[in-house]
Amino acid sequence: MKRGPVSLLLVWDLPVRLLHWVLAVAVAVAWLSTLGWFRAHEPAGYVALGAVAARLAWGFTGGRYARFSQFVRGPGATLEYMRSLWAGRESRYLGHNPLGGWMALALLGCVAALGITGWLYTTDAFWGMAWLDRLHAALAWLLLGLAATHLAGVVFTSRRQRENLVRAMLGGNKAAPRPGDVD
Repeated sequence: MKRGPVSLLLVWDLPVRLLHWVLAVAVAVAWLSTLGWFRAHEPAGYVALGAVAARLAWGFTGGRYARFSQFVRGPGATLEYMRSLWAGRESRYLGHNPLGGWMALALLGCVAALGITGWLYTTDAFWGMAWLDRLHAALAWLLLGLAATHLAGVVFTSRRQRENLVRAMLGGNKAAPRPGDVD
């Protein structure tokens, strides 16, 4: 059976998409630079920190689906989503689902903490502090785990909802609302 044309809705605006991909590339460069190309580490960290700052600002002033108030759900709604997910009856969300919203905050917070600890390490007051170096390294490993979990969630949700979320983050569009979707 042939499907008709799918109606699309712009969900991820250009600033959200640009900041997402700039942040992803900056984090990847910062991580890979620890393997030998150290000159890129600090600039990549500052780019990542700048992207987080811009995304935080856009989360309060941007379009509908960019705003934290639209996609950060309370604990009750998040637990209910987790229950429905486990039961295989979760709703499709046009923006972030409740777990995705919390993951976005966790990723932004971890990158911000990495950027701040990295910057502190360059200051006279904190230069050579072993505890700060260990904290920065621990945050880096935490970020790697969060990123892996994020990617797994994207693949899982894309398959479960039959929707290519990577394509949506590249072009900004998702299929228009269907019955039962959450706006």
